[in-house]
Amino acid sequence: MDRKRILIVEDNDKNRLLVRDVLSYYGYEVIEARDGEKGLRMAKEHIPDLILMDMQMPVMDGFDAIRMLKNDPDTKHIKIIAVTSFAMKGDKEKIIQAGADDYIAKPVDTRELPRIIQGLLF
Repeated sequence: MDRKRILIVEDNDKNRLLVRDVLSYYGYEVIEARDGEKGLRMAKEHIPDLILMDMQMPVMDGFDAIRMLKNDPDTKHIKIIAVTSFAMKGDKEKIIQAGADDYIAKPVDTRELPRIIQGLLF
């Protein structure tokens, strides 16, 4: 089985490190970006199997980044999980409507994350 590549797009260093450590432990190849704009470039360059996209970031937020990825023929097939502290009624619907395949609330449950990823990738 080939190693699946996951792009983490997250501006918070601690959150990014935690998720990277969990994914590395489960054998995923991990690449990282600190904002949506860099995340877009890395997605086009590396074509990951899945993207974990923070929704609130500087430069370009997750909503715009997801829309652009899903509207690009080269990246529209990539699975995207929105990772966000938005927990208000209707937020999940807005995120899914923007094009995300799934949604995880912060703080990230490190036991649940690998199950959600596996469900989307396999």
